[in-house]
Amino acid sequence: MEQLDIVLQNVRGMLNETVSIADKIPAGYTPTWAESMWLSLFDGRNELLTFTALAFLMHEFVYFGRYLPFLACDYIPALRKYKIQENKPVTQEMKSRCLRSLLFSHFIIEGPLMLGFLPIAKLAGIRTTEMPLPGWTEMLVQIAVFFVLEDFWHYWIHRLFHWGPLYRRVHKVHHEFSAPFGMTAEYAHPLETIIFGQGTIGGPILYCQFVGSVHAVTMFAWIWLRLFQAIDAHSGYDFPWSLHNFLPFWAGADHHDYHHAAFVNNFASSFRWWDSIFGTDAKYHAHKARLAAKKTE
Repeated sequence: MEQLDIVLQNVRGMLNETVSIADKIPAGYTPTWAESMWLSLFDGRNELLTFTALAFLMHEFVYFGRYLPFLACDYIPALRKYKIQENKPVTQEMKSRCLRSLLFSHFIIEGPLMLGFLPIAKLAGIRTTEMPLPGWTEMLVQIAVFFVLEDFWHYWIHRLFHWGPLYRRVHKVHHEFSAPFGMTAEYAHPLETIIFGQGTIGGPILYCQFVGSVHAVTMFAWIWLRLFQAIDAHSGYDFPWSLHNFLPFWAGADHHDYHHAAFVNNFASSFRWWDSIFGTDAKYHAHKARLAAKKTE
């Protein structure tokens, strides 16, 4: 209860404050163009509400923007051959049903969660308007760590959600689409959305607690890339230029599409190693072997 009181007190304080650029720039420090642009987003505005608005708009822009190229592929015959489950068309009714559910989830579930994130994150050590902005090396190292941590969380929580009662009551919603398309990445039961989301925000918070501070710019870049990964994994398309063809440990659509088609195996989100270590990809590899054998007949 004491920790909750601290968070609520932090929320009340943040709601009554506005940001002044002059207070954020250290004496004698000259901000870069990028830093000036970042600070200008907050100048004279409430930090909590501005951060939440930026996070929400970024999420919507990236999520639906990343899906558009895969949507276009559905109408380009030359690219249709890369569709993994060619015999299962994606209908307009399926897209509309998915979109309605997503809009509810984004506005009613994820929006309030974004509003509640910053007060907790600031207590953990997340920086927002503090200068300087992080360098590329710092961002890349941190984002790599976030990917590994999220993948570990996702693997074990995903396996748990395939336990009978949890699958029937919660995770079955996500599996309504046995041939996924990009927009289905966040099509899920609200409880699943909340629990899986902890893997995305938990990495930066844990990093702050045990390693060092993380800037909000890095956080946004991480979420941007995480959305790219999730939508690609649910795209239903496996191209010759897909990342797993160059990085064998990367999961991608080829890996996750089988999970939706067969309802088993391949529980990780970004990487293949946990499924390989714990043998939860055996049926997937047998499936790939059968397909390879058919091609040689």
